[in-house]
Amino acid sequence: MTNITAEHRAAFEAITSGHFDNFALFSCFVGGEPAAAIVSVNRDGGDYTISPLFVALTPGMVLTDHDGRPCAPLQQGRSP
Repeated sequence: MTNITAEHRAAFEAITSGHFDNFALFSCFVGGEPAAAIVSVNRDGGDYTISPLFVALTPGMVLTDHDGRPCAPLQQGRSP
């Protein structure tokens, strides 16, 4: 079982393909905690549409696998 949808896979492939240049990091909040999102930015007439694709982990989030086992926290200054 997976929570990864076809839309998630398409977004990941677009980001990693190198064929697109409309992605950005976007400062935001998740549940009131400071976070960052990977977004796509597209022109919409005279404006821009910003669509969130993925949101970074916040300090209060606990990421687990399907068996409920938590992942190690990403420590400040440590690379993923």
